[in-house]
Amino acid sequence: MKIASWNVNSLNVRLPHVQRWCEEHRPDVLSLQETKLADEKFPHEALRELGFECAFSGQKSYNGVAILAREPMRDLVKDVDGLDDPARRILAATVGEGATALRIINLYVVNGQSVGSDKYAHKLKWLTHVREFLRGQLVIHPNLAVMGDFNIAPEDRDVHDPEAWRELVLCSTPEREALDGIVELGFSDSFRLFSEESGHYSWWDYRQGAFRRNMGLRIDLILVSAALRTRLKSASIDRTPRTWERPSDHVPVMIDIS
Repeated sequence: MKIASWNVNSLNVRLPHVQRWCEEHRPDVLSLQETKLADEKFPHEALRELGFECAFSGQKSYNGVAILAREPMRDLVKDVDGLDDPARRILAATVGEGATALRIINLYVVNGQSVGSDKYAHKLKWLTHVREFLRGQLVIHPNLAVMGDFNIAPEDRDVHDPEAWRELVLCSTPEREALDGIVELGFSDSFRLFSEESGHYSWWDYRQGAFRRNMGLRIDLILVSAALRTRLKSASIDRTPRTWERPSDHVPVMIDIS
């Protein structure tokens, strides 16, 4: 079973990329972030032609998340209790039935703008609420994968120039501690179970030839519960779509589970 996550930075613009990538890789589940589409504009018919059921939570021009799955989905959640945030950043769904049913939680984490700003404070508060939500989800759903654009590089090895990014937003200590608090609930960073090396990134700025120079950050993650970790066969980052015309600044991240 192949599970993937991709910040597409506008599904309206990147729909041909999603179609092409899905035809080539045949994911069973694909979580999308930054769809930037109101729900009535979501291209569910085009995606159903690829064999997907679609769940989505969007808004015009900003944010937006979706889960595409080849099996029916149930128990959808679009909001977290206590989180006063109208932005569409969270979507959870259960795929499959019985003991192997898979709970997918798709996150588009708040960017935070800059350390010390109001948006940065909101990011840390947002992560605290999400952590408590995930704590409860783990109790109910042992086969749990949390994925998306976390807007946090977990460690210095996930940053092309750690000194240049030291204590800046996406790499600051409070953000990393908030992410660690989520992982410590009982998750593993799937990519790091298969690769310890630096130099692997999922996002590159559009400016300064960042992709060509591999000046990136690994901020797109798939966290797996202990039960899923035992079924994990591989984890990878697909850089190829960043080479396509008019690409997203992010690329898909993937896992395979038995």
